[in-house]
Amino acid sequence: MERVSLCPACTACPEVVMEGDTIRIGEDTNVVVLKKAEWNVLVEAIKSGRLDRV
Repeated sequence: MERVSLCPACTACPEVVMEGDTIRIGEDTNVVVLKKAEWNVLVEAIKSGRLDRV
């Protein structure tokens, strides 16, 4: 299992948890669960520039 905070400066922000075939993003009841393939689509969209900062 790997955990990454969305805000490394604190411990109160949501985190990304990669465990087995799933990736969970969020905290408490506000969580989205992605499969590896869905995660890879998200990462590719960000890296290619199709998704950008808002």
